[in-house]
Amino acid sequence: MKLLIVEDEPNLLSILRKGFAENNNEVSVAMDGKTAMEMIHNYTFDVVILDVMLPDVNGIEICRRLRAAKNFVPILLLTALGTSENIVTGLNAGADDYLVKPFKFGELDARINALYRRSQQETEKIDTITIADLEINGRAKTVKRDGENIILTAKEFKLLYYLAKNTGRIVSRDQILDNVWDINFDMNTNVVDVYITYLRRKIDKPYSTKLIHTMKGLGYVIKP
Repeated sequence: MKLLIVEDEPNLLSILRKGFAENNNEVSVAMDGKTAMEMIHNYTFDVVILDVMLPDVNGIEICRRLRAAKNFVPILLLTALGTSENIVTGLNAGADDYLVKPFKFGELDARINALYRRSQQETEKIDTITIADLEINGRAKTVKRDGENIILTAKEFKLLYYLAKNTGRIVSRDQILDNVWDINFDMNTNVVDVYITYLRRKIDKPYSTKLIHTMKGLGYVIKP
């Protein structure tokens, strides 16, 4: 899983980061609400572990803003306030689960895994992304344009699917490297540009309406 842990207590943050990393998760961290919002906007995470009491923007407000923006990343709230009223407030703000401090890491790990499984099941239900006459089926990994099947390699499909999930939003080369290749590339590599060219030959070149656009100095966007 790609996890974001948002916690302003350094010792707890260090314990959680170490524990989840040892379980073969990719872990990112933030220590305040503003940084957390920026990271969630710029990167894709499977689950967010979110402390309620944070500098700048608290966890409840972060939940509200994300859900208002139609971002439904699974969120587990960590709260020192275990009253029913506080828990209900968090769930009503858009959190998917909560855990009251202090807690055992094993329980947190189990809850995060459960959230991830449920989110994957929900993702599978959403079969098709449609952009103009382009249809992308995430589960079957098939692509059609104007009713014609388009054959892509596994990496071409992953790149197209990532662009499609961000339809209308510019994504940078660094974001694409992080989310499509999943490893740290030399930032001077042109692998993204090469694969964009591959996609254009198959997705755009045979058609009069172009969908994949270069935003000079910023990155790429797919849109009608």
